[in-house]
Amino acid sequence: MIKLEGVNKTFVLGEQPVHALVDINLSVAAGEYLSVMGPSGSGKSTLLNMLGLLDRPDSGEYWLKETATRTLSEVARAQLRSQWIGFVFQAYHLVPRLTGLENIELPMMLAGVPAKERRRLATAAMERLGIADRAQHLPKQLSGGQRQRVALARAIVRKPALLLADEPTGNLDSHSGAEVVKLLEELNGDGITLLVVTHDAALGARARRRIKMVDGAIVEDLQGAGP
Repeated sequence: MIKLEGVNKTFVLGEQPVHALVDINLSVAAGEYLSVMGPSGSGKSTLLNMLGLLDRPDSGEYWLKETATRTLSEVARAQLRSQWIGFVFQAYHLVPRLTGLENIELPMMLAGVPAKERRRLATAAMERLGIADRAQHLPKQLSGGQRQRVALARAIVRKPALLLADEPTGNLDSHSGAEVVKLLEELNGDGITLLVVTHDAALGARARRRIKMVDGAIVEDLQGAGP
C-alpha cells in the first residue's frame, strides 16, 4: 500500500541545513499496524507529513496505492489525501465555532458530498465512537477524550485506507487515552492501515511493527506480537 524509496528531506533553519529524512526506504502492506518512535527531532513528524502528502521529498519517491506522488500537482495530491488518508492529531484541530457533528461533516462538505449523505455518515461515525449524544456540543463543551473521538470520527468518516495518528493520546488522561487506543486498534482490526507516531513507549510497544528513528534515519524496524 505504501512504498518509500530513497526519500530525503532537508530544511534550512537560519543558515544551517537540517536533514529531517535521510535515505528512507519503507514498505507497508495494507492492514498493518505500525508505531514510529524516536527522540525529538528524529524525523517522526516529517515522515508522517510525507506519508500524509502534506510535504514532498527533495529526492526519492513515495508510492501510495501504486501511485507515484512526488511530482503530482497539489490538486491531485489533495484528491489522493481525501480519498485514502485520515489524520488524528494530538491537538485535535477542531473548528471552535462548529458543533461536533459539523466538525465531522466539514471535510465531506469541502469534498462536495451532499448534505443528506454528510449527515448520515457523520451521525453513524459518532454512534460508532459512542459520542452521538455530543453531536450538538461545541468543542469547548467537550472533554479531551470526547474531542479526540470527534477528531477520530472526522478522520474515519469516509473510511480511509490509511490512518495516521500523531501523538493521539498526548493530551489525554490515562483512561481517555486507553479508550482512544482501543478505538484505533478496533479500526485496524477492521482493515485500516494504522501508523502511530508517539513518544509513549507503552503505546509504541502495542504495535505489531515498531520503527525507531534517529537523526532522520530509520535505525530499527521490528516485528512481533502487539496487543
